[in-house]
Amino acid sequence: MLASVFMAALLLVCISVLVLLSVRRQWKDRSKMPPGPTPLPFIGNFLRLDTNQITNSLLKMRQKYGPVFTVYLGPRPVVVLCGYQAVKEALLDQAEEFSGRGEQATFDWIFEGFGVSFSQGERAKQLRRFSITTLRDFGMGKRGIEERIQEEAQYLVESFRDTKGTPISPIFFLSRAVSNVISSIVFGDRFDYKDKEFLSLLQMINSSFQFTSSSTGQIFDMFHCVMKYLPGPQQQAYKELQGLEKFIVKKVQENQQTLDPNSPRNFIDSFLIKMQEEKDNPNTEFFQKNMVLTTLALFFAGTETVSTTLRYGFLLLMKYPEVEAKVHKEIEQVIGHNRPPRFEDRVQMPYTEAVIHEIQRFGDMIPMGVARRVVKDTKFRGYLIPKGTEVFPMLGSVLRDPQFFSAPEVFDPGHFLDVKGQFKKSDAFMPFSVGKRYCFGERLARTELFLFLTTILQNFRLKSPLRTEDIDISPKLVGFATIPRDYEISFLPC
Repeated sequence: MLASVFMAALLLVCISVLVLLSVRRQWKDRSKMPPGPTPLPFIGNFLRLDTNQITNSLLKMRQKYGPVFTVYLGPRPVVVLCGYQAVKEALLDQAEEFSGRGEQATFDWIFEGFGVSFSQGERAKQLRRFSITTLRDFGMGKRGIEERIQEEAQYLVESFRDTKGTPISPIFFLSRAVSNVISSIVFGDRFDYKDKEFLSLLQMINSSFQFTSSSTGQIFDMFHCVMKYLPGPQQQAYKELQGLEKFIVKKVQENQQTLDPNSPRNFIDSFLIKMQEEKDNPNTEFFQKNMVLTTLALFFAGTETVSTTLRYGFLLLMKYPEVEAKVHKEIEQVIGHNRPPRFEDRVQMPYTEAVIHEIQRFGDMIPMGVARRVVKDTKFRGYLIPKGTEVFPMLGSVLRDPQFFSAPEVFDPGHFLDVKGQFKKSDAFMPFSVGKRYCFGERLARTELFLFLTTILQNFRLKSPLRTEDIDISPKLVGFATIPRDYEISFLPC
């Protein structure tokens, strides 16, 4: 009883201190920052936000405060950038100032500032440089990785054939194939589709990714300093990320036992060799925790983002069968049925290329962008953003900027076609972000999207158990990520 009273009192004291610090910080910062709604102590602008539709809530504020404004997500201020021009001016024109990494509470809980994705400063620069170079050495962006994707696409085709046209959920069919591509790079091998440990890992990735986009995930992102210590679904998300970390640790230990410094087999081997080279450097960033969490970041991001985009893509193609029919026609004209698709085919397939871009634009995978942070006091559009302030570059507002897309709320491949039916680029196409912290897996993702989609449509026609007018293409969740609704699909052999 006394222990419970003591814990309750301690929690009350902690909350009171946080409220006082929050008030002090809010009054100190507000005169310098872009305009925005008046925050309340500790909870900030929480009462003005719909955590089920956090992106829409922020975009509504744009109507009152303009394309650059400040919102308090709980006790912390965040500068929100809306539209192509504001995002471009920050992430490209002032790339260095906006190169820090902001918070994402669910992932920060496990990463703690280590690894390539959620680190800052010199650590981030060194790990990013090493990761890009090493992934390139293992074929990413070269012919070698294309062959791996082609091979995995054939495994996926066979798994779809085994369904014999019955309606299935495509979630783990797609995530198994996509994950095996990044697994072949970071671990040096692919997993069998029936491997129970592999399926468990994919479930952990899918579940924790969905949590970050749920209403509870948004609330946790604002009040994680308290919610870390409370029961709730955030604890399960943390356990799943811990499970993924433990798996990576196990793979590292296996590699250590069989490492040949003269012949690295995969990303982990290369990191282990780099650790040996820098063992006498007291300031090295190449140590085990950074290795494990960099590998985890690559495995997680390389699995979920592309597979979710493909899943949304097939839903859209079932909704618009006339679009699917045009892609089939282009595949028959350019590729035929006697050879697998090649990435270079896209140059002769403007409609298919436009469809893939439109899937990414409409799907809007990371609508608020991965949060940035200014690394020094920064003047921006007449405001002074204090060093360390977080920034949300609203990529979804760029992908739906009416200055670039004539019908931004409509799925229309014509957004990426000129009057002659040729593919046209758009400066506002930023699904991988831009600037110093853009997604360096962009080339791999683009190759996967093209090869997986064309290989599947070369072999199958898509069929929904629902009438096209009954197919709902609105998202299931929109938070950190955009998650499409669950659905069933039949893959009918051509």
